[in-house]
Amino acid sequence: MMRFKPWPRPTAFEDTARKRAAYRHKQVREQAALPLFAPVIAERQLGVDEEMVRRTGQWERQQAENRRQRAAGWRRARERLFAHPTGERLAIRALWRACPYPADPSYLGTLLHEIATGRIDPAHPPWGGRHTLTPRTTPKPASFTEAFRQIGRRTVGGGPKTTGADERLFCGNLGSGILFLTSRVRLCEPNESFYTSSNHRLRDSHVGRGGHWVDIVVRGTCSDAELILIRRLAQREDTRPVRVRRSLGSARESERECLRGEDRAASREPDHATDRTAPCPNHSASP
Repeated sequence: MMRFKPWPRPTAFEDTARKRAAYRHKQVREQAALPLFAPVIAERQLGVDEEMVRRTGQWERQQAENRRQRAAGWRRARERLFAHPTGERLAIRALWRACPYPADPSYLGTLLHEIATGRIDPAHPPWGGRHTLTPRTTPKPASFTEAFRQIGRRTVGGGPKTTGADERLFCGNLGSGILFLTSRVRLCEPNESFYTSSNHRLRDSHVGRGGHWVDIVVRGTCSDAELILIRRLAQREDTRPVRVRRSLGSARESERECLRGEDRAASREPDHATDRTAPCPNHSASP
C-alpha cells in the first residue's frame, strides 16, 4: 500500500460578519486613495452581498482545482514508479513507507529523482540511524588556506572621514573540533591611531610607521599544539608578526587582553600567551 496523506474534504465558504466588515473597509480605502475619482470607483465596486456570492464561487472552484492538481501529481509519480522493474518498485515502495518525507506526491517524485541520479541507494538509505556523520578535518595541513576557510568579513570602526579595519572570520577543524578564527590587523604603537582621515595625504601621515601585527583569536576547543600550529601556518602567509590566542569568552576581556598585548609590543616585553615572543618584535618604544 502506498503511503499518502489524505486531502481535506471540501468545505463550504463561511460568510461571516468580520469578512463583510473587512470588505467595507477595503471599499473605503480604495475610494480614499483617489478622492477625485471616488464616485467612479464606487460605481465599479460590488456590493457586500454580491462580493460574498463571488467569493463563494471562487472558493468552490479553488478547492476543486487544488484536488485536481494533487490527483494529477499522484498519477505522474505513480507512472514514474511503475516504470521501474518489479523488484526495484517493491524496494522503492518499502523505502517510501519508511522514509521521513511527507506523504505528498511532490516528495515521492523527489525520492524517485534522487534514486535515479544515484544520490539515494534503496538498499542503504541515508536515514534510520545506520549512518554517522564524519566531520571534515585537516589534522596535518600544509598551509593556512588548506586548514581554514574564510566565511565572513566585516569592517570594524571607521566613520565619515576615517577608514575602518578589516576583520576576517575563518573556520576549520584540526581534529579536536570546529574552530572559529577572528583575524584583525593592529598597530604596534599603542599611542598611534589606526584610522587615517580620508583627506589626509599619505606623505604627511604618520599612521602605521610603527608597523603592524596580526591578532588572531581562536574560539573553540583547541590544544596547545594546535595553537602553535595555527600560528606557524599563519606566519608563513604573512610577513607581519602574528599572535594567536584563545578567546577569553567575553568582548570586554578580549579587548583587555588585546590592550595588554599592545602594551607588551610597545615595551618589547615577551608575550607568554603562545609563542613567548612579543607581537611586534621589530617595534622600538618611543622615549
